[in-house]
Amino acid sequence: MDASPFNIELFLLCLLCSIIFNSVMCSLKIHCNEKDMNTLLHFKQGLIDPSGVLSSWFPELDCCEWSGVKCDDITGRVTQLYLPCYTNHPQLVPYGNKDDKSHCLSGVFSLTLLELEFLNYLNLSNNDLKCIKYNSIGSHECNDLSTENLTYLFGNTTKLHYLDLSYNYDLLVHNLHWISPLTSLQYLNLGGIYIHKDIDWLQPVTMLPSLEELHLVSCQLENIYPSLHYANFTSLQVLNLAHNDFVSELPTWLFNLSSHISHIDVSQNQIHSQLPRTLPCFRSLMSLVLSRNYLKGTIPDWFGQLEQLQELDLSQNFLSGPIPTSLGNLSSLTILILETNELNGSLPDNLGQLFNLETLRVAANSLTGVVSERNLLSFSNLRELSLSSPGLVFDFDSEWVPPFQLKRIRLGYVRNKFPAWLFKQSSLKYLTIGDSSSSFEPLDKFWKLATQLEFISLERNIINGDMSNVLLNSKVVWLVGNNLGGGMPRISPEVVVLHLRNNSLSGSMSTFLCQNMTNKTNLVHLNMANNNLSGDLTDCWNNWESLVLINLGHNNLKGKIPNSMGSLSNLRFLSLGSNKLSGEVPLSLKNCHNLWIFDVGHNNLSGVIPSWLAQSIKGLKLGSNQFSGTIPTQMCQLHSLMVMDFSSNRLSGSIPNCLHNITTMVGNYASTRRVGFILNFPGFSITVVTSIQILTKGNELSYVDLMNVIDLSNNNLSGNVPSDMYMLTGLQSLNLSHNHLMGTISEEILNLKPLESIDLSRNNFSGQIPRSMSTLHYLEVLNLSFNNFLGKIPSGTQLGFTDLSYIGNPSLCGPPLTNICPQDKELHGTKPMEEEDDDDDEKHEIYSWFYMGLGIGFAVGFWGVLVSAIFFNRRCNHAYMH
Repeated sequence: MDASPFNIELFLLCLLCSIIFNSVMCSLKIHCNEKDMNTLLHFKQGLIDPSGVLSSWFPELDCCEWSGVKCDDITGRVTQLYLPCYTNHPQLVPYGNKDDKSHCLSGVFSLTLLELEFLNYLNLSNNDLKCIKYNSIGSHECNDLSTENLTYLFGNTTKLHYLDLSYNYDLLVHNLHWISPLTSLQYLNLGGIYIHKDIDWLQPVTMLPSLEELHLVSCQLENIYPSLHYANFTSLQVLNLAHNDFVSELPTWLFNLSSHISHIDVSQNQIHSQLPRTLPCFRSLMSLVLSRNYLKGTIPDWFGQLEQLQELDLSQNFLSGPIPTSLGNLSSLTILILETNELNGSLPDNLGQLFNLETLRVAANSLTGVVSERNLLSFSNLRELSLSSPGLVFDFDSEWVPPFQLKRIRLGYVRNKFPAWLFKQSSLKYLTIGDSSSSFEPLDKFWKLATQLEFISLERNIINGDMSNVLLNSKVVWLVGNNLGGGMPRISPEVVVLHLRNNSLSGSMSTFLCQNMTNKTNLVHLNMANNNLSGDLTDCWNNWESLVLINLGHNNLKGKIPNSMGSLSNLRFLSLGSNKLSGEVPLSLKNCHNLWIFDVGHNNLSGVIPSWLAQSIKGLKLGSNQFSGTIPTQMCQLHSLMVMDFSSNRLSGSIPNCLHNITTMVGNYASTRRVGFILNFPGFSITVVTSIQILTKGNELSYVDLMNVIDLSNNNLSGNVPSDMYMLTGLQSLNLSHNHLMGTISEEILNLKPLESIDLSRNNFSGQIPRSMSTLHYLEVLNLSFNNFLGKIPSGTQLGFTDLSYIGNPSLCGPPLTNICPQDKELHGTKPMEEEDDDDDEKHEIYSWFYMGLGIGFAVGFWGVLVSAIFFNRRCNHAYMH
């Protein structure tokens, strides 16, 4: 149908009105204030912008249209600046690494930005700012912020309500006085920023009368002012001081905060007092988190009077006594976490009154009594349950149908039958069961339940059965220390972590490795150590390019290391130790550029020590093989090396005189040296940290922090100890025993202050024992036996070892040996003892047990990876695996 003339006229009239309206609005548009624009441009001058976030910041464009800038629609004044940096969280992050911020804003946080008079919101979080200055291009030093002129410079900045500079990790704050004039501030977040320990952090923030939220997480704060009774937080609602370095009692002022306080978090510190016995002024408190401290004593009854409380987390402390029945009065409670304490008694019956409870975690205590459906009957909203204690007895009716659908469950010490109601949890995604003697029967039904899980951890249970027909498809499969047998299981491409250490699996790996993978595998972590696997290491590793960790140690594998392992370019950890492997280390492993740990000790490998190893290597264990030739000087280029174990081989020649180039052995030996990685998944993440096992003083000790170790014992090395050995000021353990080394020990050994163990036995060292060795205050083990040292043994506390440390040196004298020194002959009135027979092999054999236990053989095993505790952090859902 044709349009009528009237409709056409109406359309044209509306179009004309629209054009006129837009024209009028454009003419009335308020432009950015020129002063504000200049202030922003001045701020930009102090920044490095690698991603072009500020590319729209140029004078020709209205600053109200710049990225991250918001203006008032009427006045045109800048009111908000929103420039946080968003960092990607890759699936695998090396342990201890900070977020990659190469794409974030870097440079200076200029306080001139606070001259924006109408600015009420400022967010520069998660960037890479380095410095706080008055002026981004002036001559002022970073953080040199005196109190002079602060009020003059920023006296008009009274409208700033929100300030977030958190997680600018390299931004050191030596002064907080610049915050004091911001009297309208309601939200302050400086989390992740190092606030200098010598500054008074509390006084400036208490001068902010409008402050409602204060977040100082991970600021390395040390003083929590325990003797202060009152802090002037009149408006404070949220206080987060988690993950700092407070070593004190709970401060009194913390319990005298404003009546408005609703959230308190002082977790992950070292607070060591008891909880107060009287009720604080916490009538509005909704969340109290005091976990991961050293709190002791009992949980006071006054908690039951916190009527608004929704979250209570007292986990990982040393609290004792029963769980107070008064907690049953907290009708608003949704999260109750009391795990990993020393609580005793039974679960209070009236906890069943907590109808809104979503999370109940009381595992790892000393609770006793029976847990049955009666305890859980009222929890219709429950989503997470953690129950584990040797004294608890699980007694559920096999026909019981729970009123809840759990997402996470952790059970421990389950006896008799596996709780049948778990098979009815269709929403279950995370299952942890440990230290249980339950039969887990019927097994086929259990493994069917496992197919719906994203995370399954069964550790130190009694589970048997043939795994070769089991299909696993959980992202994380952690089945450590059970009795699983048969061949290796089948896995789907969804599996990222497969950890079956300490089981009874047998047979070849060929079927597992060479299976026809129709989809790309995502496996990152493969740990099959301490099983009975046999046969060759098949050459199908090019199917598994995603692997980061391989641990096949302590099996019966034989043959050569396959060339296809060189295709694993992502590999960080490779442990093939304690097998029956032979041949040379394949050159193809040169392609593993990211390798951190390489352990092939206790095999039958031969050839020369590879000179092409990745410079990223931190731990290198080649001991107890048949390697020959000299120690290549390329070892000195491994700047990250912390453990060098070449013991019990056929190496000859001299020790390279370039070891001082190994950076990690020269420097701060006390720094954290954990090696591991974090795996991020949707909804949760896990941290895997490798431990180190060192045989010393007859005991095998496990370390999660890598020691600086050099073990060249039981070879055919000759010559003198190179002079640069005394430059390794971070070295903690040194074993050069059972070689043909000669010369004297320099007084410069005093430079090796962190040394804990020295074994130079069964060499040809001569000269006097340096007196400077008495200054090695950490020295616990010393073995200088069977050399040619002479003279008097230096006296001193640190050299007060037994005669077993010095025997076999005929010309040594003085305590603890019975051989009296000539200069002491007249004083003692006796003749010096006859010199020992150099060739007295029988005497040597008598003491052989001593050298085996005392000498630092450094049986270094990087693969004592065990799950001592798996727990989920309720905020980041993080499982820790050690």
